[in-house]
Amino acid sequence: MMLLFKPSATLGKRSKPRPYQSFSESLLIDSIEATETFTRKWISPDLSASSSCSLSSIFSTQNRVEGRRFIEVINSLQYAIQGVMLVNPESHKLARAHSLVTIAMKHLEKEFYRVLKSNRRNLDPESISVRSSESFNARKKVSVYSNAPKSEDADVMTDLKLIADCMISSGYENECVKIYKKIRKSIIVEALNNLGFENLIFGKVQKLEWESMEKKIQSWLEAAKIIIANLFEGERILCDHVFSTSVSVAESCFSEITLDSALTLFVFPVSVAKCRKTVEKIFSTLDVYQTISRLLPQIEEIFSYDSTSAVRLQAADSLTNLGESINSMVAEFEASITKESSKSPIPGGGVHPLTRYVMNFIVFLADYNESLAGVLTESTLPLPEDYFGNNDDDNNNDAGDSGSSSKVTTRIAWLILVLLCKIDTKSRIYNDMALSYLFLANNLHYVISKVRTSNLRVVLGDEWVTNHEGKLSQYLEKYEKIAWGEVMASLSDEETMLEEDAAKERLKRFNEAFEEAFQKQSSWVVPDSKMRDELKDSVAKKLTDAASSFYGKYHVEAWEEIVRFVPEDLGNYLTDLFLGTGGSCIIVPSLKPSESGRSLSESGR
Repeated sequence: MMLLFKPSATLGKRSKPRPYQSFSESLLIDSIEATETFTRKWISPDLSASSSCSLSSIFSTQNRVEGRRFIEVINSLQYAIQGVMLVNPESHKLARAHSLVTIAMKHLEKEFYRVLKSNRRNLDPESISVRSSESFNARKKVSVYSNAPKSEDADVMTDLKLIADCMISSGYENECVKIYKKIRKSIIVEALNNLGFENLIFGKVQKLEWESMEKKIQSWLEAAKIIIANLFEGERILCDHVFSTSVSVAESCFSEITLDSALTLFVFPVSVAKCRKTVEKIFSTLDVYQTISRLLPQIEEIFSYDSTSAVRLQAADSLTNLGESINSMVAEFEASITKESSKSPIPGGGVHPLTRYVMNFIVFLADYNESLAGVLTESTLPLPEDYFGNNDDDNNNDAGDSGSSSKVTTRIAWLILVLLCKIDTKSRIYNDMALSYLFLANNLHYVISKVRTSNLRVVLGDEWVTNHEGKLSQYLEKYEKIAWGEVMASLSDEETMLEEDAAKERLKRFNEAFEEAFQKQSSWVVPDSKMRDELKDSVAKKLTDAASSFYGKYHVEAWEEIVRFVPEDLGNYLTDLFLGTGGSCIIVPSLKPSESGRSLSESGR
C-alpha cells in the first residue's frame, strides 16, 4: 500500500545519517523533531505532559503566524503517526509522538480558551451578524468572511476554526466543545441581561396592571428583534464557521448555547395571548404577533437543526395563540358596538362619540392589515351585495390596490356597517326628521373622511368610498328637502299668475317660513367646515333661485311694507348656520343689497 506524503514547511533537515528506516518512520521522526523544536520555544522547556504552561499566547495578534505554523506542525505529526500505524504499529517512536500530541492538545485547549475569552468584544454575536456579508438563505460550510477583507475579528474566527479542527481531528472534541459552550453561553446570557430581557411567565404577566403590561410588551418587542435577528443569528454564524468540519458538533454547540434562551423568549408572547382579553390590548397584541410573524423566516432558518425544532414549534405556537386572542378581541369590539346603549341625542345632530371611537379604532386596525390577513378567521358576514358600489365579486374580494386579504376587507367593512346601523338607530331619537338626516350625514361624513385619509382606503378600496359618498349625498338631499321644503314651496312658481293679494300672502309665508327654519336650525351643527360651506351654498342657491324668480315675476320691490329679505343676500343670512350658536342669533333683515352686510348678529350687538 502506497502512503501519500503530506509535506510541511516546518519539517527540518536531518543533521546526520540514520539507520535504514521506512519512509513512514522517517517522516515521523522529522515531524517529532519539528514538534519538539516548536514546543520548546512556545510551551515549556522540559516538554513534559504535566507541564505545558505557555510562555506567552501563541495566537496573540503579534504571534498569530507562529500559532498557525504550530497547527501545521501538529497536523503533520498526526499525519505521520497515521502512516506509521499502518506499516509498523509496534514502532517505539509512536509513544513519543503520542506524548507530543498530548502536550500540544493541552496547550491548544488553553489557547482556545484564551482566544474565546480575550476576544469577547470581537466575537459579539450581534456584531458578527451585522458584519456578515452572506445571508442564511444559502448556508455554506465556509466562513462568512471567506470573501471579506481581512480584519482582526475575521482572523480570530479563523484561529478558532484552525484550533477546533486540529483538536477534533486529534480526538479532543469533548475538551474543545466544553470550553466553547461554557464561554459562548455566558456571552449570550450577558447579552440578554444587557437588553433588559426578562423571563415573564403567565403567572407574573397576569398580575400586571395594563400600564405595566404595555411597558413590558414594548421592552419585549425591542429586545426580540435584536435577539433573533442579531444575537442568535450571529451565534449560528459563529458556530457554523468554527465547527464547519462537523455539522453534529456545530449543532450540539448552537443548541446548548441558545435553546433555553430562545424558548424562554417565546414564553412571554404565549402569556400575553392567554391574559384576559380586553379590546384595548389588541394593538399591543398585534405588535407582538407582527414582530414574530416578520421574524419567523429567520427563526426557522437560524433554528433549522432537529435539536432546535422546539424553538420553531414554540414560535409557531405563539402565533397561533396570539391569533386566537386577536380574533377574540375583534369579536369583542364588534359586540361592544352593538351593545352601546346611550339614549341621549347628540346636541345639534353632531358626530356621535361612538362614531369617533369606532373609526379611530378601525383606522389603527387597518394599519395591521397584512398581519390581520393571517389572523382573522373565515366568516360569512351578510354584507349587502352592492356594499362596495357594484355587484362585481372579484372587486369585492380584492378591494383596494394593495391586494390585501378579502378577509380583512370584509371584516373591516362589516365593522363599519355595524357602526352605521347603530348610528341609524340613534338617528331615530330625534323628533325632527331633518335633524335626523343631518345627524346621519355628519356621522357618515366623519366615517368617509377617516377612510379617505388612512390606510382604510387601501383596505376598502375607492369603490367603497364612492358608494358611501353617494349615500352621504342622499342624506343631505333629504335634509334639505325636509328642512327647507316649506320655505321653497312658499315661493314655488306656478304657470298661472297669482293675484297681488295672493302673491303678497305667499311672500309673507316665505318670510315666516324662512325665519322659522332658521331659528329651528340655529342650534344645529355641521362640524366639518368644508361640508358646512358646501351645504350652506347649496341651500342658499336654491333659496336665491326661488326668491329671484318670484321677486322678478311679481316686481315685489314696491311692497316695502312686507319685503324683508333681498334674494341676493339670502346666502349672507345663512353665514352662522350650522355652528350650533342656538338662540343667541337673530335675523336682521335688510331691504337693499347694499345694506345687508351680515344678516346674523349676536344679541346685544
